[in-house]
Amino acid sequence: MKRVIIATRNRGKIQEIKNLLQGTDCEVLSMDEAGIHKDITEDGLTFDENALIKAVAIQRITGGIVLADDSGLEVDFLNHAPGIYTARFLGEGAQDADRCCGLLKLMEGIPDEYRSARFVCSAAIATGDGELTVRGVLEGRIALRAAGSNGFGYDPVFLVPQYGKTLAQLDSELKNRISHRGKAFREIAERIKELTG
Repeated sequence: MKRVIIATRNRGKIQEIKNLLQGTDCEVLSMDEAGIHKDITEDGLTFDENALIKAVAIQRITGGIVLADDSGLEVDFLNHAPGIYTARFLGEGAQDADRCCGLLKLMEGIPDEYRSARFVCSAAIATGDGELTVRGVLEGRIALRAAGSNGFGYDPVFLVPQYGKTLAQLDSELKNRISHRGKAFREIAERIKELTG
């Protein structure tokens, strides 16, 4: 059984990715589970670049198959911010609840037709033989208030119009089926199946 390492320490993200990669014939480990404690500077200018920076850095240490992603929220009214700065948008020490409140405050009084947004995920895979990135997108809107607890980051304020609920209100199975990360990592899972036979 081959090892696949996820180049992140974000617990919510690790669990989501592990769920999405069930069914591949490999052992999926977080960096901590693999004993890797390297800090990686994400200084790319796009989601794709940041995902590749992380995947390649850890692949050079392990020599194995490494997955990484860079994902974030783009709000049209805010000129696609926070974008690649999603995690740091409202300060380094901000918690998920702080970020959601801060975003709602920025969007206060903005009519529904200007609240369009999307979650973007660039997933990268690095092996000794090369690298690849794929992208998943989920279109939606910024909700008027936070709702739901099944998620992390901006999930409670991201409204999925076809379900009339925020991403954090959807059950995990549905969320994984429609989410930006779900779309990207299903494609990555197919590539892993090819690599691991």
